[in-house]
Amino acid sequence: MRCLSCNAALTDYEATRKSVLTNEYTDLCNNCFASVSEYILTVERSDLAHDEDEAKDYDSINNSDMDILLDIDDEVC
Repeated sequence: MRCLSCNAALTDYEATRKSVLTNEYTDLCNNCFASVSEYILTVERSDLAHDEDEAKDYDSINNSDMDILLDIDDEVC
């Protein structure tokens, strides 16, 4: 299985991450998931995590970083 964003091979841990709301797999590697983790609630299988899946500090990305990543304008319509 590959990351939908960057095409990196997913570990078992990454491949089993599911959205709480939709119950669908996110299919994102840890690096790509870090950029959207603030907006997607997930269930993860921590028993499948290895050293390379070390828990990331997903909250370290703030809203201004996300605006840049998503190319969001500050204007309100």
